[in-house]
Amino acid sequence: MSKRKTSEGKGVSRRDFLKGTGAAVSAGVISGTAAELLQAQEPPKGKFAGPGEVPITLRINGQTHDLSVEPRVTLLDALRDRLDLTGAKRVCDLGTCGACTVLVDGKAVYACMMLAIDAQGRDILTIEGLAPEGELHPISAAFVENDAQQCGFCTPGFVMTCKAYLDKNPNPTAAQVNKALGGNLCRCGTYIGVRAAVLDAAVRMKGGR
Repeated sequence: MSKRKTSEGKGVSRRDFLKGTGAAVSAGVISGTAAELLQAQEPPKGKFAGPGEVPITLRINGQTHDLSVEPRVTLLDALRDRLDLTGAKRVCDLGTCGACTVLVDGKAVYACMMLAIDAQGRDILTIEGLAPEGELHPISAAFVENDAQQCGFCTPGFVMTCKAYLDKNPNPTAAQVNKALGGNLCRCGTYIGVRAAVLDAAVRMKGGR
């Protein structure tokens, strides 16, 4: 027993060793965290917009519009609140229903998920731009003919999605139409009529009717 005590007394106890190791590790973690925080606080390089309103120029339905908006303003808000283009509807505001769909450079985009400042230099087409002179576009006419709406609140988004899709695929099958419209929701459940309208519109846009 006495030899064991003497041996332990001359060396470092396990308790002291663990204390020292823990302190060293803690110091390293704290030091690393402080460095990371300092690095995170450094402003990233590049241009900034805001926090106040900034001037932007949007090209919508073939016309140029000069606006002054905060960087956080979405394209949907700019269309509806600044330009009185209310065809794109605000429903979910989360990019899940498609009611706010517009075309940006020919592609269907949820306007609620795109910042207005990011839409600069792009060609934007809204539902209003499909009938600039009051004459129904073949897609809109097909929706009426096939009774593809009830309350009509989601219809502009469906029409714009159909426009983007038919421009890319003018000869769709029913299955392809179903897939293409997967990002648009109709709470009234008029999907059968919508599908028929798209197939009808494909014929109309080729001059078949």
